[in-house]
Amino acid sequence: MSEAPKIPVVDLSSEDRLSTANSIRQACLDHGFFYLVNHGVQEELLKNVFEQSKKFFSLPVEEKIKLAVKNNRGYKGMYDEKLDTSLNAQGDSKESLDMGPLEEDHLNQWPSEEDLPSWRSTMEAYYKKMLSTGTKLISLIALALNLDEDFFQKLGALHEPVTYLRLLRYPGDADSSREGVYGASAHTDYAIITLLLTDGVPGLQICRDKYKQPQVWEDVPSISGAFIVNIGDTMERWTNCLFRSTMHRVLPPVQERYSVAFFINPNKDCVIECLESCCSESSPPRFPPIRSLDYLEESLRRT
Repeated sequence: MSEAPKIPVVDLSSEDRLSTANSIRQACLDHGFFYLVNHGVQEELLKNVFEQSKKFFSLPVEEKIKLAVKNNRGYKGMYDEKLDTSLNAQGDSKESLDMGPLEEDHLNQWPSEEDLPSWRSTMEAYYKKMLSTGTKLISLIALALNLDEDFFQKLGALHEPVTYLRLLRYPGDADSSREGVYGASAHTDYAIITLLLTDGVPGLQICRDKYKQPQVWEDVPSISGAFIVNIGDTMERWTNCLFRSTMHRVLPPVQERYSVAFFINPNKDCVIECLESCCSESSPPRFPPIRSLDYLEESLRRT
């Protein structure tokens, strides 16, 4: 395993918002990743989410595939997804369940209350808390970009944002040396930001310079109760590559590993174009404007 990078820790409860914003800015410039602590999501809820996730993935395969993915929501089985499409491997060694915005709940697929009582209410409670936490964090990211803290709200990006909650299970795999097989192969996220909760089992790695060859991968240790936050492609595009979305992957863990990812994308009709604070005559916009939903659908098609 590689040496772990010294990823910054950001305290969401700090009253010194400018200092926190400066810490976020430095973290986004140097790593594209940081830990988020004192985030306000209760420890009991975090514990319940993992318990309910394990209950779902423990169901027989024939029960899980009743929720097979439709409209980017639902269950994906082992090797159904390959995040790095350049690999020859059959797919990533993981299974997942995705839930989308609660405002579009008719599209979400839920296990039956009979099979998993209180499962849906736990996930809905977690979703709402994560959306609130993510919104607070994005206000600080606005400050980090020398913008008003309500900039993204006024832009409409956070009015009914396209958010996804993804439960993940990686089976324990002692044979992690198989060429081209990963728990999650190398990729960047499409979102504004991703907030990741892990169960402490190692496996996550980041590559800070995705354009450098050979790539250098560094382990990301878990901090109990903390979220691991990473910048996504949408924020990279908004900031004209000032804040880069960092490539990451998950190695096949030696023991079973669970994690929970929360992806925040802008409102469907929000236009993603270079922020004024991130371009100049010497650094003109690198990307043309694009509607958020068009960008998301284009990105999803690639995997």
